[in-house]
Amino acid sequence: MLIKRWFGSLVNRAVALVILVIVLSAVMVTIAGTLMSRGELESQAEAEVATIVGLLADDLDETLSRRREILANIAENLAMGEEVLAARARVLVRREVALRHLFNGVYLIDADGRVIAEYPEEFQQVGRDVSQRAYFRETTQTLTPVISQPYRSFYQDLPAVMITAPIFDHKGRFIGMIGGSTMLSGRNFLERVGEVRIGRSGYVSVATRNGITLADGKIRRVMAPVDATNESVALAMTGFEGVLRSEDGAGNQVIMAVRQMAEVPWYVAGVWPLKDAFAPANRLVDNLLWVLLAVIAVLAPLALIVFRGLMVPLNVLGNQLAERHLGVRTTPVDVFGAPEIRQVAETFNTVMEERDEVLSSLAEREAFFRSLTQSAPIGIVQTDVLGRIEFVNPAFETITANNGHALLHQYLIAGVYEDDRQMALAEWSAALRNHEVFHGRFRLKRSDSDLPVWADVMTAAIETPEKSLGTITVVRDITRELAVEDALREEQQRADSILAVLQEGVLMVDTRGVIRYANGAACAFVGNGENCEEHNFFERVVIEDRSRRLTSADFLAGENFANLYVTLRNRRDQEFDIDLTMLHLRKGHENERLVFVLRDDSERRRQEERLSWEATHDSLTQLMNRRAFNASLMKCLTGAARQESASVLMLIDLDYFKPVNDEGGHLLGDDLLKRLADLFRESVRQSDTVARLGGDEFGIILPACGLERAESLAERIRAGAQDLRIEQDGKFYGVTTSIGLTALSPDDPGPREIMARADQGCYIAKAEGRNKVIVVPVAGA
Repeated sequence: MLIKRWFGSLVNRAVALVILVIVLSAVMVTIAGTLMSRGELESQAEAEVATIVGLLADDLDETLSRRREILANIAENLAMGEEVLAARARVLVRREVALRHLFNGVYLIDADGRVIAEYPEEFQQVGRDVSQRAYFRETTQTLTPVISQPYRSFYQDLPAVMITAPIFDHKGRFIGMIGGSTMLSGRNFLERVGEVRIGRSGYVSVATRNGITLADGKIRRVMAPVDATNESVALAMTGFEGVLRSEDGAGNQVIMAVRQMAEVPWYVAGVWPLKDAFAPANRLVDNLLWVLLAVIAVLAPLALIVFRGLMVPLNVLGNQLAERHLGVRTTPVDVFGAPEIRQVAETFNTVMEERDEVLSSLAEREAFFRSLTQSAPIGIVQTDVLGRIEFVNPAFETITANNGHALLHQYLIAGVYEDDRQMALAEWSAALRNHEVFHGRFRLKRSDSDLPVWADVMTAAIETPEKSLGTITVVRDITRELAVEDALREEQQRADSILAVLQEGVLMVDTRGVIRYANGAACAFVGNGENCEEHNFFERVVIEDRSRRLTSADFLAGENFANLYVTLRNRRDQEFDIDLTMLHLRKGHENERLVFVLRDDSERRRQEERLSWEATHDSLTQLMNRRAFNASLMKCLTGAARQESASVLMLIDLDYFKPVNDEGGHLLGDDLLKRLADLFRESVRQSDTVARLGGDEFGIILPACGLERAESLAERIRAGAQDLRIEQDGKFYGVTTSIGLTALSPDDPGPREIMARADQGCYIAKAEGRNKVIVVPVAGA
């Protein structure tokens, strides 16, 4: 509470703001400086670690290379016989005094891997078999100097590294090797690498790529496995070189530099914790914080004194403003003090003058408003910001059957019917809260009746840029309108119910083709399921009348029509045969509509097609009958003059068909006729016409076939009929054919003459013993 009262003073707030600005500025400068210095320190730290690691790796490479070269030179000077080498081994080892300062142990090993001399001799390794050691096998295989991987020596199981060089006799034959061992746990060049320090807590380690520690500047372990789960260590083992940010085993952020050695598969790693590397930046932050506290301690009291002096004129002005507002002071406030305070005083005096003028103007406008609303035909209600009625006109008194004086200072919401009150209040409040005009319908109570009155209500807020003054509400009695709407709605529902059960599709579209109404049957035709309104009818269906597509322009420009037989196809590739009726509503007007009635005409058309097919086809064989055959023959005769090859008529008369019927029965005879019909149909082209002319007589029209090819087809039919047999009760039944052929001539007067010539061929075939094909030429040909 005390802090809240202290910040209630503008002076104290100004002082707090000054201190806050200082603190924020200092914090931002500190953060920026820390980030930049950390970045610079990190770059310097990375360069320093990389430099140290590089120097150490180069030094190790040089040390190992120099020792290997010394051993190789000594091995070259030992070129002698194998027996001489064995005999002089101890003398030769003692003679190489230089090697004693470079290695912890020096050994002469014969070609079989047995130690024949050593220094110092207290190691007692003479006679030891080292043929299974990795360095011996590698040297004998490569016959070159070798730097070994770390191993456990025979002497006290100490970790060591061996450098060997092969010895050859004068004939170049391998007779042994000289080796120098370096103990990893003693004072040697690797131990000195581990003692190197980077900063306060940084260290250097040397390890092999297969994960064995040679020197560890952190925990002083050798011949121990490295932590291969560490991502940076794993990278170093795979040959990585460079600098990266990583974590040590304790999870601390470190800078790690890795350098791979050239002489051996080892690597040198330098590690510097970031906390140690960034120590100068952290000390800088601590110093800046102390300086900031000192600045605040000096500036806070000084700012408090200065601001209190500046606020004295403002306090005086505040007192005069309060007096002017309460009416105690009638003259303008005094203008004095700093320019900003003077400007506030002048502005206040100007505002007060303008307020007096506005109040006078508002009084005049209110009088005009009240006189205007007295004669308005709709109810008008004015409320204050709490929703209490301040004014009602006579029309509203008539709607609610209330006296205007009785309604004053009553809450407007109290006049709403109880069942509608909660809904109306929620929507009313939401609209006014969003600065929107409320528009709704609900019931109002009447004082002279228990029956409410339905009202159409619009409410808008009366607002100035600074505040809300109340609301103005317009009320219109719509009780009779709703009654008429209900009656119309009932009629609409009745019409919709009737249309819904109709099997005919009924839909209404506007001039753009958008469906404004459609019953279920119409939506099924359109292919939209249960609801197709608001879709474009002409875009969703294709209507064709005798292969001509009807467009929206055809319907809009045309007159009303009924019973137009068309084909309708929707976007689902469903196709319907439709009996279409269309009529215009309000043709030529802006709200013109087209009404379509769609009746499914598929069944009637299928019935017509079935009757048409039955009239032209034989019911037993499914071939054309004589009437359809004669029509086809007449059509073919009409085009005979235009054909390059002659069209041919073939008449087929069955031989011995009566015995089949008599002996096998009519069912067997019918079966034989159907099989023969299939044979005839399959033996000719699809464009040829095959018909049963009656009984056992068939006819085939072969357009543009030519007599030669027709005769070949006839022979095939004759042979096929001859081979066709039907078995019944162990007995086979069949017939042969007598076939007459004749060409169609443009000179033929009609089908009768052509039929007579072909029939003559059949008679000749029967007279010559049946089962023959006879060609009857055209007279004069």
